Amino acid sequence: MMGFGYGMGTWGGFGWIGTLLFLALLVLGIVYLWRALDTGRHHAPHHDAATSPNGPSPDPALQILRERYARGEIDKEEYDRRREGLA
Repeated sequence: MMGFGYGMGTWGGFGWIGTLLFLALLVLGIVYLWRALDTGRHHAPHHDAATSPNGPSPDPALQILRERYARGEIDKEEYDRRREGLA
């Protein structure tokens, strides 16, 4: 009686190459799951973009106002007055 064949073992014809590939896939799967479940843990806290002076603004008018202030086209008082008008 031959069984599964001589030297085939549990992994069939793959042998030690199949074992290494299986272990590599297992490690990659664990790393992928770890990163997928670890969302936002190592990131800076999220602030509201409308109240954060350095954050990106979803409002294009406020973004233009910030750019004009950064270029020196308007002063601080003008920037504050217009920003309050947009809010």
